[in-house]
Amino acid sequence: MGGDCRKVSRVLARVGDKWSVLIVMMLGGGPRRFNEIRRMVGGISQRMLTLTLRGLERDGLVTRTIYPTIPPRVEYNLTELGHSLRAPVQALGDWALAHTDTIEVAQRTFDARQD
Repeated sequence: MGGDCRKVSRVLARVGDKWSVLIVMMLGGGPRRFNEIRRMVGGISQRMLTLTLRGLERDGLVTRTIYPTIPPRVEYNLTELGHSLRAPVQALGDWALAHTDTIEVAQRTFDARQD
């Protein structure tokens, strides 16, 4: 059981990362180039985008295709596995939107008790 928990924890660390979630949702519309993704994901550094895309590629969620043009064109696209992640990610996002106000009230109540 402990080994399974560690495996699940590693997967959830990847798919639960805020950048990964945003990138998976953006790539759901089709392939995108690096700078296009960077513009769409506000606030992500070039280094963090590179690391996140590399991790998603390593986990089999994203493919990286290099086209032999000058300069080379590189596109990122979701794999079948990556597309299968979109529904649960969308459901989690919908849940977050539906409960944001309730969570903020709970946070204020908690913070007031701490003071």
